[in-house]
Amino acid sequence: MRLALLLYKYFPYGGMQRDFLAFARELQQRGCTCRVYYISWQGEPLSGAELRRVPVTALSNFRRDQRFLRWVQADIAADPVDGVIGFNKMPGLDVYFAADPCFLDKALKRSWWYRRTARFRHFAAWERAVFDPRGSTRILTISQQQQETFQHHYQTPPSRMYLLPPGVSPQRRAPENAPSLRRSKREELGILPQELVLLLVGSGFVTKGLDRAIRCVANVRAQQPSVKLRLLVVGQDKPRRFRQLCKRQGVADAVFFLGGRDDVSELMLAADVLVHPARSEAAGVVLLEALAAGLPVVATDVCGYAEHVKAARGGLVLPSPFNQEELDRAVMRNIDGVFRFDCRESALLYAHLTDLYSMHSSGADLMVEFIRQKRERERG
Repeated sequence: MRLALLLYKYFPYGGMQRDFLAFARELQQRGCTCRVYYISWQGEPLSGAELRRVPVTALSNFRRDQRFLRWVQADIAADPVDGVIGFNKMPGLDVYFAADPCFLDKALKRSWWYRRTARFRHFAAWERAVFDPRGSTRILTISQQQQETFQHHYQTPPSRMYLLPPGVSPQRRAPENAPSLRRSKREELGILPQELVLLLVGSGFVTKGLDRAIRCVANVRAQQPSVKLRLLVVGQDKPRRFRQLCKRQGVADAVFFLGGRDDVSELMLAADVLVHPARSEAAGVVLLEALAAGLPVVATDVCGYAEHVKAARGGLVLPSPFNQEELDRAVMRNIDGVFRFDCRESALLYAHLTDLYSMHSSGADLMVEFIRQKRERERG
């Protein structure tokens, strides 16, 4: 089976990009030949796949996306495949992996003027091309909340939408020697035993709510001056404006920008709380990775996987609309070591008893089956 996988950008530290790589490897294990179309690629190439860079540029993202699709469609017409699987929303997909939140849901909350722009018309039309009730694209969703939001706006038939289990790597589970790894990592980072370490993981600092976390550090230090607090920030983005915010808030000495990292699992063992005050998050696999590591979580309820934090009793979920004082109180609640211990034990038990791990194998099985059904229909 020959499959085209469409992805605008690949970089090794994005959640959706990691899912893409895991799906591609699962498809290869099932005997599929994968041809990957992309605009930019950072990191090691996907072994065994045919990588085709799409040489397009434009002054705006949506113009670039339009040129990307035209180029890909022409290339596939000249060199056909059995099925097209998209990891970004665009017309003409056989299968779409819905890693991104609903564009229309967010756009309708913006000004009427924005909804008259070419940007809005483009992204709204391309999202509708995937979710239109008259369409044929099969859609793999990653949370019940996300699926319900799309169905609310587009009335997509349930028969075309498939809710996947989470896809945490089993390697994220806390190992037996977690205490010694924690001590070693904290020593490596120069963290004192009495420090309370907050960890924020995610690329796209505005979306992940880094500014909220920085203000939280400032507020908690002001209210609890005896508590030594440190915030570790992991992810790829431009940190300049956030460094400036740290200086204005007086916490430049407590916030550390670590960039993209390959040792996130070790950082989770070293930290005391995962903070994820996101503005928008279709899933938030980092929340589940924290539960699997036994790291207490403080997150906003817009995250699709926040429901697992509640079910696990592995932390605190902040209700919408966001309130800075509630985030501050949630972090101060975690100053209590007994509270953190209870969250840790509950999270580890939940991660042991719950399927948080089979997204990619289950999703790859569905992708192969959908394309097989398509081939049978085309043969008549």
